[in-house]
Amino acid sequence: MAAESETRGNNNDREHRSSALKRQVSRIEQDAEDAWSRTRDVFSDISQSLDVKGRVNRHPYGTLAAAVGFGYVLGGGFFTPLTARILRLGFRIGVRLAVLPLLNDEAAGVINNLMGGESSSGGETPRPRGRGQRSNQSGQSQSSEGKVP
Repeated sequence: MAAESETRGNNNDREHRSSALKRQVSRIEQDAEDAWSRTRDVFSDISQSLDVKGRVNRHPYGTLAAAVGFGYVLGGGFFTPLTARILRLGFRIGVRLAVLPLLNDEAAGVINNLMGGESSSGGETPRPRGRGQRSNQSGQSQSSEGKVP
């Protein structure tokens, strides 16, 4: 008899643990479903506010480039030698495209001031001539077509 009561006690204990485990798994499933639902709603709201589909339709290559860039950065490629080379190249190109024309204009102005000196009309400095322009007899700049700007 003692063996039977021990077996019943062990069975009751197993059933109790089994039902507790089932309740816990059920609770976890419900929490996971709630989290998935909230995440889906958040992404849907973000997608609608950013008009992702419209952007992809209007600018497919730009969207693809942005996705590749984000993937590269998120994939850990930001602090690599390749990234350093790309940034150096971009900086060089940016300097050439932005700074050098400004320096060229300033240098042309300085050279023009040194070569022409000050004009007799109230201290105005002559404007530097662009490409294809020449000075006529009156000192005004003319384009190569003969028009006065």
